[in-house]
Amino acid sequence: MTDELDNVDPARPATASQAAGLTLAAARRIIAAVQAEARAMGVPLSVAVVDAGDQLVAFERMDAAELVTITLARDKAYSGLMNRMPTGELAAYAQPGAEFYGYESLSGGRMVVFAGGLPLVRDGVLVGAVGVSGGSAEQDAQAADVGARAFASG
Repeated sequence: MTDELDNVDPARPATASQAAGLTLAAARRIIAAVQAEARAMGVPLSVAVVDAGDQLVAFERMDAAELVTITLARDKAYSGLMNRMPTGELAAYAQPGAEFYGYESLSGGRMVVFAGGLPLVRDGVLVGAVGVSGGSAEQDAQAADVGARAFASG
């Protein structure tokens, strides 16, 4: 599968994220990889892919995934993007007594401090993020990692 920009209007130039390879085709490949992993685990998931400006590139909720996973997947992608790190690594900083206790309340409560969100980097440049929700924190992290690897290999 190619990650070429499917630009039906040549008067509109590619965004920086698209130019770096985070196209709709790439986002669909990420989602397909996450869903394949979800099926292997037997867990229905939602997955969101955002660009470097936190604009949604693609989103899918698998049948039977809880409705709350829609917002959580989107916010995990946001959190991975804004922090440039896996969301699971944020928990240690946000615990009571830690330096950033209450961090999850930032950005109107959108900051997620448990696993399932990962930044997407191409050639050392942050181009977007993926967020996964629906399983345990470990399952979400595993599926998000599969999605990020699918992007990295493209």
